[in-house]
Amino acid sequence: MKKTELLIPVGNYEMLEAAIYNGADAIYLGGKQFGARAYADNFDYQQLKDAVLFCHKYNVKCYVTVNTMLNNDEFMDAISYLKYLYEIGVDAVILQDIGLIHYTRKNIPLLDVHVSTQAHCHNAILTKYFYDLGCKRVVYDREMSLDSINSIDIPIEKEIFVYGALCICYSGNCLFSALNGGRSANKGMCVGSCRLPYKLLNDNKIVDSGYLLSTKDLNTLPKLKDILDCNIDSLKVEGRMKSKEYVALVTRTFRKMIDDYYASNSVVYNNLDNEKLMKVYNREFTLGYLFNERSIINKKTSNHQGIPIGKVISVNNKKIGIKLNSDVSQGDAIRFASINKGMYLNCLYNDKGLLVSSLKKNDVCFVDNKDRVMYKDLIDSDVLKTIDVLLSKELNQPVGKKLPLDMKFVGRVGKQIELEVTDGYYKGRAVGSECLTAIKQPVSKEKVIEQLSKLGNTPYYLNDCNILLEDNSFINLKDLNQLRRDAILAFEDNKFAINNRIEIKNPVYSVTKSDKQKISILVRNAEQLNVALANNIDFIYVTEYELYLKYKKYDNVYYVLNRVNDSYNDLSGERLLATEFGSLIKYSSNNVVRTDYGFNVANDSTIATLEKNNARGICLSVEMDNHLLSNIKNKMNTEILVYGRPLCMIIKNNIFNINGGKYYLLNDKNQKYPIIAKDNFTYIYNDKAINLLDKISQFKGFGTLRIDLFDENMSDTLKIINMLKNGR
Repeated sequence: MKKTELLIPVGNYEMLEAAIYNGADAIYLGGKQFGARAYADNFDYQQLKDAVLFCHKYNVKCYVTVNTMLNNDEFMDAISYLKYLYEIGVDAVILQDIGLIHYTRKNIPLLDVHVSTQAHCHNAILTKYFYDLGCKRVVYDREMSLDSINSIDIPIEKEIFVYGALCICYSGNCLFSALNGGRSANKGMCVGSCRLPYKLLNDNKIVDSGYLLSTKDLNTLPKLKDILDCNIDSLKVEGRMKSKEYVALVTRTFRKMIDDYYASNSVVYNNLDNEKLMKVYNREFTLGYLFNERSIINKKTSNHQGIPIGKVISVNNKKIGIKLNSDVSQGDAIRFASINKGMYLNCLYNDKGLLVSSLKKNDVCFVDNKDRVMYKDLIDSDVLKTIDVLLSKELNQPVGKKLPLDMKFVGRVGKQIELEVTDGYYKGRAVGSECLTAIKQPVSKEKVIEQLSKLGNTPYYLNDCNILLEDNSFINLKDLNQLRRDAILAFEDNKFAINNRIEIKNPVYSVTKSDKQKISILVRNAEQLNVALANNIDFIYVTEYELYLKYKKYDNVYYVLNRVNDSYNDLSGERLLATEFGSLIKYSSNNVVRTDYGFNVANDSTIATLEKNNARGICLSVEMDNHLLSNIKNKMNTEILVYGRPLCMIIKNNIFNINGGKYYLLNDKNQKYPIIAKDNFTYIYNDKAINLLDKISQFKGFGTLRIDLFDENMSDTLKIINMLKNGR
């Protein structure tokens, strides 16, 4: 039976050791570039090579993330990086960029490709496309349910997230960080806009407030058996920026429960497991979209919650008194929930005012009031333990992991001694000194086994030893030791053989320019649409289907498809704006299809890939500046957004229960982000429009310049169109 893989995140070498020693089947990590967690420590070239070797010593697979949006001036560096990863023997690379996926499958076909969740794979159409392309695995959107994933009947490996932080927005679809924080989430530099506090406005009245976009942490352990019963190949834990203690505990917990499942078809997740996991990190737990939970937001706080350990019962300028319902120790860290402030318990006092190292449940403890917190702010506040020093010590205990080796030793008088070692897959053989006739004391089989068992600081132990030894044989013990070392080296040479060096081809791109730029416009109502028609706009994108049906007789009117599709209607002879890759695959053979900026296109290789899939027009990423745009060679078929509010986030479900009225999110900088709830999704738009209308002359050669309208009236629409026309 093929066991489901346990895949663990690794942000540095300590986390790598914690993952492997505690039972990971595979780990994923990133280099110093092209990874979706740019602020983890990550691994340089030599560290990557060392990490692969360390993983393979313990029969653990090593996957490397190369899952960011790529600009033209990064593409060749990414290719060279993939060449290096292949040559050092990584087991797979995790890719997002469609152009890079195509290049890799064609030019480095022996390098396994896993399609990142950043690629927004969420249905059977796109799964089949990646399978046909030769990708080995897809990492599905976190928003998919277990039933929907299990129903996809395509023989490609399926990977799902089962634990850790959740993004509120569909991965690969978030522009909030880039447009408002100056750092691109699609380039691995997310600023965590969803973890900030907001107010919810309805017609300019505050109807809710708090951390309204901050999700709870995913924890599917209570439903692990249901997952293991399905055709899921890999269970992925999030957390490359967490601690080594987090990695150790989460890995250990999943490992035990997965092993129990395969041993007895039963899984037990108890309160102690849950409490330990809450101590190392939690924002409260949720089963997530995998099990169709709708309550995934923790609006009270976006911080690590730990566990509740008591309540404040007294406060003065010097001490804070806490009635405990759980044990505490000196060195723990706590947080007072009412003021969201924490401290380390460097000094812990009992009810007699004496310094103590620990106190028990039901005791009263006292801690120093370091910040001179007032009584009214703290009395009756819940106290949370956010670091448990005893648990940390337990998780940091040195842990060894040994792998079984079988050995076969042959000793015949007058011939060289021989030793073969194997793990059942790889073998190593060595010959040593001549086996002599014993003059006094012959060597015994037991003594040979004793010497061969001395595997010291290697990751192996002797499992089974077959000894063929002639009577009256003599062998120097130092020769036996050397034979063992040589055989182990030969075994590892075979096991860790790296791939041959390969030559890579530089991609060749078409160089095209448009002599006459066209104009496209996205409209949301009939008033805007009629202004666009009256002004002979080349491409008019209509967001409402009924409106499209009414005006589809005009050959410049297109319907805007959904960003998320569980299934697809059969359409033929239509004009469509695809907002995700599956729609292009589904419809481009018998419809006229253009593509939206949600495809994250920033390089010529991706442009070429979309053109091969019959995209008639390709909107470039709104994250590109003038320098990056100027590097695009194939401009003819491309489109640039020069005016409009980009969609910052698309979120599953109507999370704010919107029903009529105008809704906005308001941040602490008084920026208002419009919200639209439609078809059980929540759409959050940028607080202001991108406006490049005074820079039109800088975009010569690009095929189409695009306007996105939001709530602009007839006069505004006409003014924007005229500014664009006059600027060309």
